[in-house]
Amino acid sequence: MVNDRLRTAMEAAGLTTDAVATQLDVDAKTVERWIATGRVPYPRHRIAFAKLVGREAGELWPTARDTEPATAQDLIRFYPSRASVPTHLWFDLLDAANLSVDLLFYSALFLSDGHAELANAIRRAASRGTRVRILVGNPRSTAVVARGREEGIGHDVASRVRMTLHYLDGMDQVDGVQVRGHSTTLYNSIYRFDDDMLVNAHTYGAAAVESPVLHLRRVPRGRLFDHYMKSFERVWAASAPMPSALAREETNGSHRLS
Repeated sequence: MVNDRLRTAMEAAGLTTDAVATQLDVDAKTVERWIATGRVPYPRHRIAFAKLVGREAGELWPTARDTEPATAQDLIRFYPSRASVPTHLWFDLLDAANLSVDLLFYSALFLSDGHAELANAIRRAASRGTRVRILVGNPRSTAVVARGREEGIGHDVASRVRMTLHYLDGMDQVDGVQVRGHSTTLYNSIYRFDDDMLVNAHTYGAAAVESPVLHLRRVPRGRLFDHYMKSFERVWAASAPMPSALAREETNGSHRLS
């Protein structure tokens, strides 16, 4: 059965059979068979073809059961908890970053508590020309208050956020560094260092230190790294500069919501 979807997608993308064959490193006759006989390619070829023509693999081969790769190619390592991540890894990645550092969390106080030179490490990254964007939870937000309640520690989450703001005081005055506050529900904390990323998943009722961490690395055919970066960008777009006064508020004053 002819697969007209492929032919139409190729024509819309301005691609010939030979061009597709070259890009996918297959024989042109193989591509012709995909179109003329409806033969379903291997998953890796379906995914590559779909990316080439700017379509979804499931749209081009709706009867195929496995349009996604069997394994996540950009998953380097899985840690069962944040506590199992080697402490040096966070700072090794930060010290090696030359292009982009993007951090999304509520407090991430473990970074400051475990490394007294965190602020200086950020300054060094910025001095190398690295763009640093930091998203800290707004301690007054309903999301931060709710997280404390869900974890059974009350206002301690908001207090930890204020401690982080204290450690980061003045960072937004450093060239290349931006610090903003966010009030979003934090499904994952994201720590991106150039093409490496550590994602701390969050679980209802559990502390972040008890929850898994994914070590991702951007690769040509991976999707997880870009998936989480899109999430970061959405939160960044909804964020705002954090008033420095929030870091000086008393914990008992954190009941006010914004």
